[in-house]
Amino acid sequence: MKIRPKAHVQFAAATLILAALISFELLGLGVSTDELLVHGGSGDIHVTAPRLHFLIGKSLQRLHDGAVVPFDFQLSIAAGSKSNVVARAVERFTVSYDVWQEKFSVIRLRDFRKSSLSLSANAAEVWCLDSIFVSAPTLPADRQLWAHLEIRSVEPRDQILPVRDPNISIATLIEIFSRTPRPQQDHWSFESAVFHLADLKP
Repeated sequence: MKIRPKAHVQFAAATLILAALISFELLGLGVSTDELLVHGGSGDIHVTAPRLHFLIGKSLQRLHDGAVVPFDFQLSIAAGSKSNVVARAVERFTVSYDVWQEKFSVIRLRDFRKSSLSLSANAAEVWCLDSIFVSAPTLPADRQLWAHLEIRSVEPRDQILPVRDPNISIATLIEIFSRTPRPQQDHWSFESAVFHLADLKP
């Protein structure tokens, strides 16, 4: 049976759309649940994100230009359902770059004693993740849990507080994350697969 030209075009278009939908679905399945890995140990819940790289793009260019760039982190744990947040940790880290050594330095804003110098980009990113955690004893042991990590760069016009102000409050950071990030703002979001406290390993 011959396919008329118009019908042939419609058939080809439908085939392309179907292929695109399948590819999109496979892509979603490939990155949706393994982006954030949850670990226990020492009574705290830590996470790692193998695909996370936030020292890139506009933020990296600002660092190379000599600016100190703050990043806001929020790690939240939900129980029973993904919308039922039962615990959270928020931190602001300030990152600077030494153009001569080509190394990064990081300071946890609310505690200047928590800092690390002369790091590679990857080591700086890992150090920030290692420094934010949730206390395991505060979580229900008999319910399904999910971890969610959100990171946002702080744009120059949003740096109301001094870069090295230790008085930034948890309430201020939580309020920041209650707002939707602007389209031009660098931001990242990762979610874990469902887990139980008893399943966690260091």
